[in-house]
Amino acid sequence: MRVHMIKLALAAGASTAALTGCASTPSTGNRLPPATFVGSDDISGEKYIIGPLDSLNIFVWRNTDLGGKVQVRPDGMITTPLISDLQAAGKTPAELAEDLRLALTKYVEDPRVSVMVDSFQGTFGQQIRIVGATAKPASLPYRANMTLLDAMIEVGGLSEYAAGDRARLIRHDKGSGAQKEYDLKIARLLKKGDTAANVRLEPGDVIIIPESMF
Repeated sequence: MRVHMIKLALAAGASTAALTGCASTPSTGNRLPPATFVGSDDISGEKYIIGPLDSLNIFVWRNTDLGGKVQVRPDGMITTPLISDLQAAGKTPAELAEDLRLALTKYVEDPRVSVMVDSFQGTFGQQIRIVGATAKPASLPYRANMTLLDAMIEVGGLSEYAAGDRARLIRHDKGSGAQKEYDLKIARLLKKGDTAANVRLEPGDVIIIPESMF
């Protein structure tokens, strides 16, 4: 009888240790508000910033041979037929078009230039990085009004052993320069359809998803 009681005590201790290990990452207590509907006026106010490896389509009116498809180099520069090196990363398409126009005035009278982004990677400050227990960890280009649900769809959801409701979002506060962590309830969002767990993302956010301890 005494041996049986000892075995029960050991089993209870092991269970407690397992539960403690599962909850080893304490909650931050910080929560983000649920994502709300955003009107078209808000969407149109977003400005895309060109980043390294973006693919651009440059058009010069009446001088099509001076434009074409160009990829931004890893150093942020581009090269066109008459311009060997021009900084593109960190600018909006409109700003780059104006810089190209000014550079081309040496060769073309009153050039009219337009720049369109064919495919984008975005700078690190414009990416959403998702690491940990997800189907395919990735860096995603931020899109206007992007939510947690959008990001999780792109990475294929949680992995089999993910502890989605213990996930964290790390965000840099540009105003204070401080880094802040927020609790995420990804499993509740994906498995129970809890829309209150769907939050707005911001450029530069990092989402960390731990694995369950058992």
